[in-house]
Amino acid sequence: MTPPRTQQIPVVVLAGFLGSGKTTLLNHLLRNRAGTRIGVVVNDFGAIEIDAMTVSGQVGSTVSLGNGCLCCAVDASELDTFLETLTRPSARLDVIVIEASGLAEPQELVRMLLASDNPHILYGGLVEVVDAAEFEATRQRHPELDRHLAVADLVVLNKTDRVGEEERERLRAAVAELSGPAAVISAVHGRIDPELLFDPALRPDDGEMAGQLSFEDLLRGDDHDAHEGCDDHEGCDGHGHGGRGGGHLHAAYESVEFTSDVPLDPRRFMAFLDSRPEGLYRIKGFVDFGAGDRDNTYALHAVGRFLRFVPRPWARGERRLTQLVMIGAGTDAEALSRGLTACRAEEPAPGDAAEDPAVIERAMWGVLRYVPRNEDADEAPEVPGEQREAAAEV
Repeated sequence: MTPPRTQQIPVVVLAGFLGSGKTTLLNHLLRNRAGTRIGVVVNDFGAIEIDAMTVSGQVGSTVSLGNGCLCCAVDASELDTFLETLTRPSARLDVIVIEASGLAEPQELVRMLLASDNPHILYGGLVEVVDAAEFEATRQRHPELDRHLAVADLVVLNKTDRVGEEERERLRAAVAELSGPAAVISAVHGRIDPELLFDPALRPDDGEMAGQLSFEDLLRGDDHDAHEGCDDHEGCDGHGHGGRGGGHLHAAYESVEFTSDVPLDPRRFMAFLDSRPEGLYRIKGFVDFGAGDRDNTYALHAVGRFLRFVPRPWARGERRLTQLVMIGAGTDAEALSRGLTACRAEEPAPGDAAEDPAVIERAMWGVLRYVPRNEDADEAPEVPGEQREAAAEV
């Protein structure tokens, strides 16, 4: 499938109170990125593992983390400036992660991103990291945690190896009640599958020969050997398969694929998106709306409450398909597939009112509300006002 014409870099906001493990999670992403070039925005370089270099923690610095990754230390007033720097083609980044501590309230960062004039960024979700062992104590110290959970798109219940199974299930239920439709996944030492947050890069890093182990590969191997079966050491990282938090990282969430060679009815599909179940974090892919727009396929990007469609002309000879991937936790894969199957458009009978161009046009209105009004790659796309509020509502 051909990607949309204008390249946009997803920006993920990573939040959580002191001790939740968000820094461990962030470093895990950097060490297990599988060729993806990550830009990191922090308030202080102390949050990032930077080896073999001495870095002062002053605001306004940019540091190369190696293998194409960059780190900026900024304050909230400079966020737009540094996002512009990180999204320049010369930076060649695939995703940007903002570590929210010390910068601003998470929902304020989300509002800043959605209101940004930068045409090269795309909202990638608000991820809230919660310490399972200290959840109740954290709520007492920081009552605003409830508000943070209410606006999160994904909640990572971290350090679940430090609580028993019964307590873990109780905490999941409590967090799910506070976070509403957000997906909730459990983790140990901040280890989550990076593909839950962003798509892997489709190209190898420069200078990494096929079949040759990079330094990053060796580091991951050392992590696995050193921490296999590790218990409560917060420094553990990598893919660890031992202990109560063992198992492949992909097992923490579900990924459902859907393909249809029959176009989708725009009204039914929008109704599906409006009523999508709790726990569904990301939807990505391309949609064929058939008679609704015979000239274009529609790239779909949905994260939590955020939704965007970007039309792209069909390529000559391209097979007309709808291809979607849905990522979440605790979802019913069969129910999702049935719901999407029910969105397929039936062929109207000759003379049916559904063939009326005005009827077809009205059916697309719901989709077009979430299409950026300005498709020019050199200018900022406009996010619908309703969606800005929905994505950042408190």
